[in-house]
Amino acid sequence: MTDIDFATATPEQLAAVEPAEFIQIVKKMSDKDVTALMATDNREAILRAIFSRMPELFRADRAGSTTATTHWSISGRPDGGADEWTVRFADGTCTAVPGHEGDATLTLAMSPVDFTKVITKSGNPVMMFMTGKIKAKGDLGLAANIANFFDIPKA
Repeated sequence: MTDIDFATATPEQLAAVEPAEFIQIVKKMSDKDVTALMATDNREAILRAIFSRMPELFRADRAGSTTATTHWSISGRPDGGADEWTVRFADGTCTAVPGHEGDATLTLAMSPVDFTKVITKSGNPVMMFMTGKIKAKGDLGLAANIANFFDIPKA
């Protein structure tokens, strides 16, 4: 395992961290540590590294014929705003781009802590939705199954 400090790493170093290693590191972090990390200058690079890996981890066989556009908003940016990403599923592929593009089939909004719990599969997205930690609008069936579209490494 690489000895990397996410708060001080370069964007290139963050992009080079393998998904399994990333998950292992993040799962060891407390909610307070994740919140502090996502308040650093590396927030954008960390989110870019996560979203850019989604197409690599996508499993077309699990998504089937799903065609959808999802808008993600990760709150808690130091300026009070949110980072926004669009993840699309179509024709057996997944793409992820910064910003909200196109009409959303599903819109998801959550804090950085809840986002890391979703992407590391250390939280239950359905319970997080039911308790208000995740805000979802649109195709809630897609929201309940979207994590299954990805081969998320075990830490």
